[in-house]
Amino acid sequence: MASAAHGRIEVICGSMFSGKTEELIRRIRRAIIARQSVEIYKPLLDHRYSAQDVVSHDDNRLACTSVASSAQILLWHRGAQVVGLDEAQFFDPEVVDVCNRLAFQGVRVIVAGLDMDFMGRPFGPMPALMAIADDVLKVHAICVDCGHEANFSYRLTPDTELVKLGEKNLYQPLCRSCFQKKFGRPSSRHE
Repeated sequence: MASAAHGRIEVICGSMFSGKTEELIRRIRRAIIARQSVEIYKPLLDHRYSAQDVVSHDDNRLACTSVASSAQILLWHRGAQVVGLDEAQFFDPEVVDVCNRLAFQGVRVIVAGLDMDFMGRPFGPMPALMAIADDVLKVHAICVDCGHEANFSYRLTPDTELVKLGEKNLYQPLCRSCFQKKFGRPSSRHE
């Protein structure tokens, strides 16, 4: 295991279709090339493409372990030098402590997740993970309406539940201006 001085938390965030999982996979593959031991986890809830793999929208994939809670990560952690977490917005709030504990043990923790929900609000534990991270990378999709950088994940259906798994049939990336035209000002939804 790496020394505690080398433990760190890296967060990759952005809207849907921005390449978050692709970047997570790229960083994990580089760690594998460097002969570092790796483990990858995702929430049991995320079974869109595969229950056993982390899968990008471009169908790049790496084997992972699906967990029902972030506490299971600590139980199942086998001393890997690098731990990846995908779809972190779906983890319970304790994932923040789990990531901190791993980093203080010398583990490089790479986290990918949506920073905002479909209403443009901070999503789940992501704001806290970004706050404790050593490095935060915000990636962007392309707005399907105007072609500018997209920060928002616009839901195409009138459903109001917070978690609704889907792809291009349910969501599209939009820039702030196009999101506002279609959805309204995000803060107006909870004033």
